[in-house]
Amino acid sequence: MPASSAPATDKANDAFRTISEVSELLDVPSHVLRFWETKFHQVKPMKRGGGRRYYRPGDVDLIAGIKTLLQDEGLTVKGVQKVLKDQGVAHVVSWGQRRRDDEVAEKPAPAAKRRTPELGKAERKTLKSALDELQKAKAAIARIRS
Repeated sequence: MPASSAPATDKANDAFRTISEVSELLDVPSHVLRFWETKFHQVKPMKRGGGRRYYRPGDVDLIAGIKTLLQDEGLTVKGVQKVLKDQGVAHVVSWGQRRRDDEVAEKPAPAAKRRTPELGKAERKTLKSALDELQKAKAAIARIRS
């Protein structure tokens, strides 16, 4: 799944995204995105009136790869520039894809929604008693520590 298809917004996969949307989608601050634009000439968002940036899906995918190489693989900006020059944009994009695949594999499957049963008076009394005991124990520990 390309980075641009993540569910951060309800936009289509091929929609352009603002800098704040890309920032949220990739968990990269917008000032870092602007800095990367100056260091990686391959990232070229469209700029509209007032300088507002609109990132193409390919830009988002490339930024995901740049982020992976910089943050996960430990490359420097110059190192990523060399990779882009020697191996091309598609290679860097593939690094972003690998990261997303790993993140998807690590996420547990969502649990089925269960309705919590209502507690009876006896269960509530038992839980209240246990809570009171825990609070007393916490207070005793605090006294011992001070």
